Amino acid sequence: MHLGNSRKCLELHSALLIFAAMDFRLLHRAKGSAARTGELSTPHGVVRTPVFMPVGTAATVKGIFHRDLKEDARAQIILANTYHLYLRPGVEILEKAGGVHEFSGWDGPVLTDSGGFQVFSLAGCRKLKDEGCRFSSHIDGSKHLFTPENVVDTQRSIGADIMMAFDECPSGNAPREYAAKSLDLTCRWLERCFAQFEKTRPKYGYDQSLFPIVQGVVYPDLREKAARFVQQFDADGYAIGGLAVGEPAPVMYDMIEVVNAILPQEKPRYLMGVGTPVNILEAIDRGVDMFDCVMPTRNGRNGMLFTSEGIINIRNEKWKDDFSPLDPNGRSFVDTHYTKAYLRHLAISGEMLAAQIASLHNVAFYLWLTDEAGKRIADGTFAEWKAVMVEKLARRL
Repeated sequence: MHLGNSRKCLELHSALLIFAAMDFRLLHRAKGSAARTGELSTPHGVVRTPVFMPVGTAATVKGIFHRDLKEDARAQIILANTYHLYLRPGVEILEKAGGVHEFSGWDGPVLTDSGGFQVFSLAGCRKLKDEGCRFSSHIDGSKHLFTPENVVDTQRSIGADIMMAFDECPSGNAPREYAAKSLDLTCRWLERCFAQFEKTRPKYGYDQSLFPIVQGVVYPDLREKAARFVQQFDADGYAIGGLAVGEPAPVMYDMIEVVNAILPQEKPRYLMGVGTPVNILEAIDRGVDMFDCVMPTRNGRNGMLFTSEGIINIRNEKWKDDFSPLDPNGRSFVDTHYTKAYLRHLAISGEMLAAQIASLHNVAFYLWLTDEAGKRIADGTFAEWKAVMVEKLARRL
């Protein structure tokens, strides 16, 4: 009797997996712009777009409690990294825990980068072949091999709602010949990623999505080729990679326009690793839905604050007796409870709390920015609002 019930549970479980695919619904389009809003349904919740995803590389957004991330910053989805989690704590620990959600205590959606960018940033410690990429761990120098197949397997074990395909990410000034060869390799790897994705099943009772990544450096024809190639997989969403890696911002915007003119309108577009608040608004204007970047926390730890009025270096002496809020238009706890003078005091004193406050403030600001952009798209005022904000966000206070 018990065995029969278990079998029925397994059959029901398999059926639920079949019908649990991610869904994206467009809600609003901006006037005179490619900007849009939408809802991305995942197994761990609905995400409103445009959205910023705080970077939690090792299953943690540095210096921020999950409670504050969700309740104060109002994060909807976070990013983790396959390369880092593979090396530490390792696949075995993650599987024993029941996946990254159970391991970390974060109950919202998670997206994992495949580790391609991290591996290829180890220029002197890796060897690239058609098979995959052999590399040395930055932790202990041990040797490892990432292939399209085992990167998919690792992300199955991590349990991310959204998985990324394994790719090569060339620099923004890569020569055309190298860019073309790199793109061909990424396309071959993509075919293998999706083949492995189809052969394997999720491990924790909910479905997962796999996004292809459009590469091509700064060459429009290569970007077009990549954007057309990835559509054959009919993925739940598509990523744009290899930007903000050394090329001028106007060139980055041109590449986004080239790619988004080809990618399906009804699927979410994710711009990887970008960027400044101005970059994000310009990309939203060009039809991007999802963003991630380490800038809010990394720059916050070094005393840089992003605000609705401009950029602040909180270590500057000018703030030592400024008892105004961190951001007069801020909505987070730290904006209303801490002053510029106090945060400067903490930063100059080397207190850990300075990095925590600055990181939470910056993440909350990025999330406010994408949320406000969505509201402006919905009410028809995005173009006017964006013009004012771009000018403000670029200035140093």
